[in-house]
Amino acid sequence: MKQRLLRAGLILSALLASQVAGLSQTVHQNGSLRLIGQSGQAPVLQVNGRSYVDIEALARLINGSLTFKGDQITLTLPASGASTPPATSLTAQPANSEFSKDFLKAGIEEMSVIREWRSALVNAVQNGFAVTDDFVAGYQDQSATNLRLVSVAVSTDSDRSAYQLLSNELNKMQKLSDKIVSARKNMNYISRDALKGDPLDQQILSCARSLASMAATGHFQDDGACN
Repeated sequence: MKQRLLRAGLILSALLASQVAGLSQTVHQNGSLRLIGQSGQAPVLQVNGRSYVDIEALARLINGSLTFKGDQITLTLPASGASTPPATSLTAQPANSEFSKDFLKAGIEEMSVIREWRSALVNAVQNGFAVTDDFVAGYQDQSATNLRLVSVAVSTDSDRSAYQLLSNELNKMQKLSDKIVSARKNMNYISRDALKGDPLDQQILSCARSLASMAATGHFQDDGACN
């Protein structure tokens, strides 16, 4: 189909080159020519009721080249596969390096719940309060619900990558919480500075900072803190 259109364009262009000079008083632009698989268009001229395409405009449209030698004009077609891609292929590509709006919103809400959970846990330990299943149940349920909402919002490559890091952060928070709850159930002594310098707690903090930085820029960048 494309080759037939090109051949037709060449014939029309050749006719135009030979006739327009003598019939300029009857030339009018009327519409445009589009080729399937090509971006842009070429103007169509009306000469004595017949339609012609300017050869230079046609060359630009098909990404070809023109050479002139005496009274001969040569139009060179682009190599196979080298034609200009359709305009839609340039605009329809998703910005996979960025977070989608819904994912970013859901992710920030999940990070907020995990941060509140950690703060409540640290505060309870530092003040000698009992950390029980009931104490952490609300945070567990809300963070699990929020993570499901995050998974539903995933739509880009960056979303998928960040979702895994959020899951890792939640898993670490759950392990830290379980450790403190288990210690109390076993009647083990928990000092008020038990979480000071705790490796797992430090990992949670580092991951939280990394996720916050990504959320601020809107781009995924794994620095290993959440792995």
